[in-house]
Amino acid sequence: MASGTRYLIDTNILLRLSKRDDPVHPPVRAAIASLAKDGAELCCTPQNIFEFWNVCTRPRTANGFGLSAKEANTRVLTIEDTMTILPDNEQIYPEWRRLVVRNNVRGVQVHDARLAAAMRVHGVSYVLTLNQPDFVRYTSITALLPQDVS
Repeated sequence: MASGTRYLIDTNILLRLSKRDDPVHPPVRAAIASLAKDGAELCCTPQNIFEFWNVCTRPRTANGFGLSAKEANTRVLTIEDTMTILPDNEQIYPEWRRLVVRNNVRGVQVHDARLAAAMRVHGVSYVLTLNQPDFVRYTSITALLPQDVS
């Protein structure tokens, strides 16, 4: 991809990137390094940060990382220092409404629709994710797995 191309980094990627003992960490790290080397702009949204904080501070017994708020904050600061945080704005909600109605989005998939809406509003065409099928309904978005970029 061309230098300066923007990529949304999905929450599942942010989580694997921050957890070095995760088996998916090496390919995720390689993909992020490859994108950065190519001059890509790595982006996330406030929603990604909220979801990241949720998993980081949730107990391990509830499929979380069991970190303290202080530890989660340190990890979020790293994300903020290395990625562009695409701001929420008044254009995202109407775009989200349009996407969920047009694509008959239901249940938990509304969260990915919100990411897709933010991407459209901010002109981001690529998302790096571990859940490629969650984005196929959005024709203006190309969902890439880590192995697609490294």
